[in-house]
Amino acid sequence: MIQAVTGTSRPLRVAQFTDNYGPGSNGLMFAVQQLEGNLLDSGNEVIVIAPEAKGPNPHHGRPGRTELRLPSVRVPKMPTRVANGRHFDATIDRIAELKPDVIHVHGFGPVGVLGTWAALRLDIPMIVTWHTDFDAYADHYSAVLPLLTGVVKAFTRLSKGEVVDSHDLKLAEIKYEDRGRSAALLLGICQKMLETAALVTTPSPKTATRCRLISTTANIRVVPNGVNPLPPGPPPIPRPVGPLVLYAGRIAPEKDLPLLADAFTLVHAQRPDARLCIVGDWQRYPHIKRVLAAGRDAGRIILPGEQKRDALGAFYGMADVFAFPSQTDTQALVLHEAALAGLPIVSVDHELTLVVEPGVNGEITRPTAASLAAGLLRVINRLDDGEWRARASARSVELASQWTIESQAKAMLDIYGEVAGTLVGRNP
Repeated sequence: MIQAVTGTSRPLRVAQFTDNYGPGSNGLMFAVQQLEGNLLDSGNEVIVIAPEAKGPNPHHGRPGRTELRLPSVRVPKMPTRVANGRHFDATIDRIAELKPDVIHVHGFGPVGVLGTWAALRLDIPMIVTWHTDFDAYADHYSAVLPLLTGVVKAFTRLSKGEVVDSHDLKLAEIKYEDRGRSAALLLGICQKMLETAALVTTPSPKTATRCRLISTTANIRVVPNGVNPLPPGPPPIPRPVGPLVLYAGRIAPEKDLPLLADAFTLVHAQRPDARLCIVGDWQRYPHIKRVLAAGRDAGRIILPGEQKRDALGAFYGMADVFAFPSQTDTQALVLHEAALAGLPIVSVDHELTLVVEPGVNGEITRPTAASLAAGLLRVINRLDDGEWRARASARSVELASQWTIESQAKAMLDIYGEVAGTLVGRNP
């Protein structure tokens, strides 16, 4: 158990403010729930503040856990809900009653702003974990920006030390044509949030660099999310005769699955025996659905659909190469899962290199179909070399094994104790 304040032995109480806690499964939600589990397992307490949404919730009902859900609205054409600004005043009052030692904010949406407001108003030290490459996501999710810009006025007043009323946090109507202005305003909020925090954690050096571009004064520490090997299993689908390239994970516009499909068309022309397996909900977005269905109908792509996380180990186990076409991820837990399974990796993200050493256990290419195809073919053509394959597999496992769930738990629990200790004279 962490000592919340020097000289006391009561449990540490951490309030987790997150804008992304369902309805769909995603890396951010998994990371927050993992932290919840770490705190509860170590005898400490958790308060979760999130939008109302249905989603997997493995810690519901556990002793020491309190959950506060806020009225929310659905984001058009996306499996996402955001808080609509109602009940913010009442939630602050409830947080005051619960007396958390630390506020941990995950993200920059309305709930993230609420957490920042609570930290300042109640004089509670705050940690911000930066999970999202906002600048990159803004291009893909302009529909979200109008739903978030209602927090701009409130945060502007808040940053000047003024009292913010809940009506200021209601959604603002920003026209689609104004999305560039909306993004700029929200980046201003991001800067203020980073500079308000006692500590900012990021899951990768790439994300730390992004944060330093937003704020040169933020106190930033890199703490990668821990990942343990997924359980293996028998092949969940018939094993192709030739090499199998795998992508597993969330399927959305910013993941750039059409780039991977186009690249694999070129790969298949050179290696007709190769197949691409894409695990995920591929039917949600019409354009992506059309592209992937065309590849399936041509016999190049296998589409088993969305799978439970524990079932992914069997897919990693039957694959030969893992392909990653996204440039917007801040860590990409699937890269760590694939590396722990011993797979070589071909990626287009030159900044995300925690588990990829080019030329040793994979390739990092330019984000074009031709370059990605060339990288995939270089790895595929080495698979018959048993010595290379063994070295690549060992290096993948070695790199990914540096960041386990246990090591991250220790790092974050130490940080919570460190930040909570900045409060002097607080009553237990």
